[in-house]
Amino acid sequence: MSRNLMMKKLQGKVAIVTGGASGIGETTGRVLAGHGARAVVIADIQSEKGRAVAESIGLERCSYVQCDVTDEEQVKAMIEWTAKTYGGLDIMVSNAGTVSSLPQTILDLDMSEYDRVMRVNARGMAACVKQAARKMVEMGTRGAIICTASTAAEKATEDLTDYVMSKRAVLGLMRSASLQLGPRGIRVNSVSPGLVLTPLVWKIGMVTQADSDKYMGPYTSLKGATLTAENVADAVAFLASDEAAFVTGVDLAVDCGAIAMPFHLSN
Repeated sequence: MSRNLMMKKLQGKVAIVTGGASGIGETTGRVLAGHGARAVVIADIQSEKGRAVAESIGLERCSYVQCDVTDEEQVKAMIEWTAKTYGGLDIMVSNAGTVSSLPQTILDLDMSEYDRVMRVNARGMAACVKQAARKMVEMGTRGAIICTASTAAEKATEDLTDYVMSKRAVLGLMRSASLQLGPRGIRVNSVSPGLVLTPLVWKIGMVTQADSDKYMGPYTSLKGATLTAENVADAVAFLASDEAAFVTGVDLAVDCGAIAMPFHLSN
């Protein structure tokens, strides 16, 4: 079905997407706007790219705000600006994240890289959820908060120890926050993408675009399927919408069945 014919499931909503200048975040901003959000704020540290994304979405009320999620004061200011400018905050997509720039096994764990990854993926996520929830409570909004986790939180990896730990922390944050905020009418969920071939993945050399079949094929149950950022963004839009009004404390894996793949024991 053409996206022009889709039901506007987010009609009139105000949304923030952190890490919105590229990859899953950029696509999510576009999908939320396509579903009728009346305002979408693209928050990112990449100012030039963030502004370009906000302008290209084509929504009259789409803005870019520079924000480093590891700085809670910047996060708070970004949320305050959004609520003041657009009259509220209904949806917070806490998506900003990073990966280590070098292999991270437990025997050779670089603690400075560990601190950087945890600061963005765990501390930054907590700051975004905290400040968004406070604003929603203050305004009496029955809002939706969606965190970007990862299937890495459920499966071991050979050399991404710090990343796996950080994404496991996201699940703990999401479930705790959902319990605490539920009585306030605020839903908190997460999406766990499998391997999505975004520019960040290519930049750090994890996988090349040409190798997609090699990496996606053997490790998923949906054979022949290649996961895209749009697939993840569609899941975020569902969790942000009233269609998911009774869904909270849930991690939605968007991974072509990777988590469900069985163990293969060798003789």
